[in-house]
Amino acid sequence: MRTHRRAGVAVLAAALLTTPLASCGGDDEAAGEGFTVGLLLPSRAVPRWEHADRPLIEAKVRKLCPGCRVEYANAENDVSRQRQQMISMVTKGAKVLILDAADTRAVRSSIQEARRAGVPVIAYDRLAEGPITGYVGFDGLQVGRLQGKALLKAMGRHAGKGNVVMMNGDPTSPNAASYRKGAMSELAGQVRIARSYNTLDWSTQNAHTNMSAAIAALGPDRIDGVLAANDNIAAGAIAALKSAGVTEFPPVTGQDADLDAVRRIVKGEQYMTVYKPFEKEAAAVAAMAVAVGRGDDPRDSATTTTDSPTDKRIPSVLLQPSAVTARDIGRTLVKGGLYTTGQICPPELRAACDRADLTGGPGR
Repeated sequence: MRTHRRAGVAVLAAALLTTPLASCGGDDEAAGEGFTVGLLLPSRAVPRWEHADRPLIEAKVRKLCPGCRVEYANAENDVSRQRQQMISMVTKGAKVLILDAADTRAVRSSIQEARRAGVPVIAYDRLAEGPITGYVGFDGLQVGRLQGKALLKAMGRHAGKGNVVMMNGDPTSPNAASYRKGAMSELAGQVRIARSYNTLDWSTQNAHTNMSAAIAALGPDRIDGVLAANDNIAAGAIAALKSAGVTEFPPVTGQDADLDAVRRIVKGEQYMTVYKPFEKEAAAVAAMAVAVGRGDDPRDSATTTTDSPTDKRIPSVLLQPSAVTARDIGRTLVKGGLYTTGQICPPELRAACDRADLTGGPGR
């Protein structure tokens, strides 16, 4: 791994050092008429990146800076690919990068080289290591606390001696550690963590494999709760429970308010999800990127600061998530404009949506 990283750094350094700093902005950019904003997202495995974050960020950048252009790239969970994408964007003249890192440690050297080339990097949703200029995301500890608290409430009398399967996120993401830490602050001493797994790539298939192993070890009737770090993982866990013949599901948590997850909540298969208003997150990072691209101080766009493993007091915007169960869908997701009741309630879910007081609600 170290050898590959050194090689990647050498390639990136060579590419950046042979690129004149003037290429980061032409005459129009100097006049403030527009510039290129690079947007690098980590994967297609989690639906939100392509379906929510990308279009929201692109639209907000265009609104704030009509002359600006967004160049987009998706790493598809490949760190080397994301490094090359960063090289390409810098050499093509991007003036600022918005980076959701595929691996927050592995891109550290790439961020350092981008900084040396005069291209600031703003970390998005995941706090990347290295000399980032700013950070926009959500309070990961609070996400985990919301999940843990909701799981305890749903388990009710089964809490205490109940068996919980922890389905954590990808260990390369610092968010995964924050989610787990927040959840354990609620669960420690309250339940028995019978099995715990890391889910590589936040993959539904990997979650299915891990949950199947937990079911084989514990038995399908001896799982009283599932702490799933996000909705992708929840989908894999629920599919494994179905494959084992389970019809009365233990409470399963989630995160991201994916449409499929919201429908599972309506059906009673998933207990809750954590909603993070992506529109606010996208708006905040677009505003910071445009401001930094124009030469403004990122602290003017920030509301707080964050410490990373490599840097202190990074100008940041940290937004607050909220828990969503069946009774919250209407007032949180529908009234908030994320989905219409028509999207959530296809004909086959009409009866379930009636029970959740969704049918005929706003947005129908």
